[in-house]
Amino acid sequence: MKTSFWIGTALAVLIAGSAGAQELKFPPGQDARFNWKSYEDFKAAHADLKGQGLTLFGPWRGEDEILFNSVLAYFNAATGVDGRYSSSENYEQQIVIDTQAGSPPNIAIIPQPGLLTDLAAKGFLTPLSDETANWVKENYGAGQSWVDLGMYPGKDGQTAYFAFPFKADLKSLVWYVPENFEEAGYEVPKTMEDLIKLSDQIVEDGGVPWCIGLGSGGATGWPATDWVEDMMLRTQSPETYDKWVKNDIKFDDPAVVGAIEEFGKFAKNEEYVSGGVAAVASTDFRDSPKGLFDIPPKCYLHHQASFISSFFPPDKKLGTDADFFYLPTYASKPELGTPVLGAGTLIAITRDSPAAKAFIEFLKTPIAHEVWMAQAAFLTPYKGVNLEAYANEPLKKQGEILTSATTFRFDASDLMPGKIGAGAFWTGMIDYVGGKDAKTVASDIQKAWDGLK
Repeated sequence: MKTSFWIGTALAVLIAGSAGAQELKFPPGQDARFNWKSYEDFKAAHADLKGQGLTLFGPWRGEDEILFNSVLAYFNAATGVDGRYSSSENYEQQIVIDTQAGSPPNIAIIPQPGLLTDLAAKGFLTPLSDETANWVKENYGAGQSWVDLGMYPGKDGQTAYFAFPFKADLKSLVWYVPENFEEAGYEVPKTMEDLIKLSDQIVEDGGVPWCIGLGSGGATGWPATDWVEDMMLRTQSPETYDKWVKNDIKFDDPAVVGAIEEFGKFAKNEEYVSGGVAAVASTDFRDSPKGLFDIPPKCYLHHQASFISSFFPPDKKLGTDADFFYLPTYASKPELGTPVLGAGTLIAITRDSPAAKAFIEFLKTPIAHEVWMAQAAFLTPYKGVNLEAYANEPLKKQGEILTSATTFRFDASDLMPGKIGAGAFWTGMIDYVGGKDAKTVASDIQKAWDGLK
């Protein structure tokens, strides 16, 4: 999601450090939204690092690189460390090459848990402390979920905590236009049962409840995988979800077939979908939400991740012309709590040093999160931040969803083998909305998985 920068009256302050003059976006102590005490305490505890170097390598480029560097500047200013971030268009391949060559950065920033699993198994990651794992468990919304996301077997076969979560992405959202709801007298549903009742009411009133588009060029079908993953988390335990991701339960298991069919209740209902079921597979996901803004609306609801607002008409303001709510859970399954589907960036030590350890400690300070929160698209599950630091109300509301979640699960298709999660699963969903039954589609996907060498 793209939002405008929040810029204070004081644009910058120059701090002399070992890397030369460093620009701090927000002068320390001058903005009450930020936890400056966490910055000062960290600074006092790490004064002995002055003059050390730190290399960081990751996926953030362009605007995100600028934003991350604005966070890194506070670490450098507090410690006197010369921390420098770099990236590459092919960062996934580059980090593998660098670690194998014995010349890795101190810190690797990677949004793919599967890649980190491979690096840990080859002995290229330094375990983080048990204290850090416990800190994440206690201080993050759905903390144990985030700890589990960073746990991998090392070269010795022993599972350890290797990766710290920083910057989350949120998928479990339904988008709508408040004015449309107000004119029709609709209310935001609190349960999945209410969401289905609302969909039925919209049909009864002569409208169409949903816009759904699965088109994405060579990646056509992926938006349906998010639907199925969300439905898995709302019908099955997190443990069942994990077993599915690992192929410990099969794709054609009744639990998975049931989740596909829950998606089908929306996507395969002619009365529910704008353009009818035939339009689901052919409509590009970027164009799909535009029906929300037509007059009269072509649809009232759209399920998609937080980024989708960047494809809304440019004159539409989030929070006013468009808004969202958490994809609700079934009232009949209270034991599943409030699960959230999403993704996240994980930070690991690939070349240990005192400065590298200190950087992980820095990520435990509210200020390390709040500086990015206040500028643009950044979400954190860290319960210790000031939610008022978010750049706008929509981001704040998404942040609240993350911090109040009882379970967080990473996008399943991203964790599965590429030929399944980015192959058979995508095409299977197109076959499903095209007319095949869920059991047949799931069996086809499982056959593809079984055929992997």
